[in-house]
Amino acid sequence: MAPGSRPQEASGDATMEDAPPSHQPTAEEVEEGDGVGGDEMDADVNYEEEEEEEPQRVKLLPGSTQTAASFEFADEGHTLGNALRYIIMKNPEVEFCAYAIPHPSEAKMNIRIQTYEGTSAIEALQKGLRDLQELCDVVAEKFWTSRNEFMGESTPQPQHV
Repeated sequence: MAPGSRPQEASGDATMEDAPPSHQPTAEEVEEGDGVGGDEMDADVNYEEEEEEEPQRVKLLPGSTQTAASFEFADEGHTLGNALRYIIMKNPEVEFCAYAIPHPSEAKMNIRIQTYEGTSAIEALQKGLRDLQELCDVVAEKFWTSRNEFMGESTPQPQHV
């Protein structure tokens, strides 16, 4: 063993003391039990706890039926509401579609969809969201192509993730 070096754990893995300072746990993490020590199972649990679950952004409002439903979108406004209403109304299976912002101080948008028999309101919403995404992809592609032609560049356009 070289002078000044630390012995490795019995399993052959390096210890946290061998890690560079940038990868060492902070004092708060050590106090909370997220730092040095514990076995691999504890580390896996800590990583799972650190992952934030994305909140549900769309919910079905009460009083909905198979062919008539209201949905609430969190953190959305007129931009998505009007575009989605327009796209959904293009669907021949849809009888009615409208959106509303219940109150300007709340970041919520409600959309009401009524369909003819044979198609559910949920299917109409899903189709509308897919169609709107495809439309946005086409617009973005045409924008980048035109921009690159204008700038005289032949660099590839950014790809949608």
